[in-house]
Amino acid sequence: MLNKLKESYWFRSGFFTIGERLSAMLMGLASLMLLTKYHLSVDDVGVWVIFLTITAILEVGRIGLLSNALIKFLSDCTEEDYPRIIRASWTLNVILTVFIALFLFALSGVIGVYYKSSVLSDILKIYCLTTFLLIPFFQCNFTQQANLSFKGVFFATFTKVGVLFGFILAMYFVLGKGELSLIDLAIWQAIGSGAASVVSYLFTRKYSRFSKELDWEWVKILFNYGKFVFGTNMSAMLYKSIDKLMLGSLVTTAAAGVYELAIRVTNMTDVPTLAMANILFPQSAKQANSGEGALKSLYEKAVGAVLCVMFPAIIFVELFAEFIILFISTEEYLIAADLLRLTILYGFFMPFTVQFGTVMDAARNPKINFRFTILSMILNIVFNYIFISKFGIYGAAYGTLLTYLTVFFMMQIVLKREFKINFLDCIKNAFFFYGEGWRIAKSYLKK
Repeated sequence: MLNKLKESYWFRSGFFTIGERLSAMLMGLASLMLLTKYHLSVDDVGVWVIFLTITAILEVGRIGLLSNALIKFLSDCTEEDYPRIIRASWTLNVILTVFIALFLFALSGVIGVYYKSSVLSDILKIYCLTTFLLIPFFQCNFTQQANLSFKGVFFATFTKVGVLFGFILAMYFVLGKGELSLIDLAIWQAIGSGAASVVSYLFTRKYSRFSKELDWEWVKILFNYGKFVFGTNMSAMLYKSIDKLMLGSLVTTAAAGVYELAIRVTNMTDVPTLAMANILFPQSAKQANSGEGALKSLYEKAVGAVLCVMFPAIIFVELFAEFIILFISTEEYLIAADLLRLTILYGFFMPFTVQFGTVMDAARNPKINFRFTILSMILNIVFNYIFISKFGIYGAAYGTLLTYLTVFFMMQIVLKREFKINFLDCIKNAFFFYGEGWRIAKSYLKK
């Protein structure tokens, strides 16, 4: 029985996907902990946070244009179309990367002036090289996911984040409390990206079959499908990042650095949510034609499974916020504890929001998801501007929380109308999983 479980899609994909997300977030949090405690000033932490936020927005946009389209069309294509789709997707990736690099290089100086930091301009120019090194990393990872393989994605992501973390950790043992250069951090991020691309390619060779000629029709098909997801992902990332970007401009870059500590801890709650989304999308894409009942069941079970993890995590953080902040930083950042008590509440809404996008994309309704994300971004800009202007650093948390709440209710109306989904059934599923866990635990205790 156990051997069958280990061979199942859900166990294997869940193990590697959650492992990928968790290891990346833990190393990212550990890196930030070392930087705040030993290597960077509060201002430099803020600049590094702004840099990571800007580059993350661009990376998520690229993922949106390429990933879902490739997974969707490879999942049910013919043997003849498979190599055509692969080559078309690579071509689209290269074209998009050129545009990203040119766009970022042209605006790097303006961004540096806007945030009053010349070093921010310099490290954004370094990232123009990094984004080219990431072409094979993203493309090979997407190809593996389309073939329901997640092992290589885990090791490639581990390498990408691990190289930079390894450098920071090594510098801690060499320098102790010595100051690090943001330029060095950006260079080692680029090295990690190149190494990750090599690792991902090694795991993807058996799935990589290229047609001899480029089929521009497939390039158009992939682009037309992915452009909505691209817009959705870019808007979603802006939605999640606008608080930090506005803090850096309306208050100080240091305020963005303090706020980031609370967000990094809060983002740990994204691990099960995003992992479940990665697992759910290929299955949803296959079952999209099975009727609304199949998607309703998948959505409610997926959200319920994540919520059963989320509830105790939120309670723990509310009780021990000061301890958590002091563990990962210093008393200089203690203001982030009360921020954390607010931002951790985002974790309740995230499973509903992320799985909404997954279901809509799988049901071939990316336009609806795109419109919701645009609306969310606009609301978040407005709410954050109002609340940051009035309450400073706490205003970012107030504004974002109000956006989550507003969009949550609007999404539930659409899900109810389109798929007969009821958010209360998601919560019931969460408690069902608690019951199942208790039943399994009792059965083991009786042995």
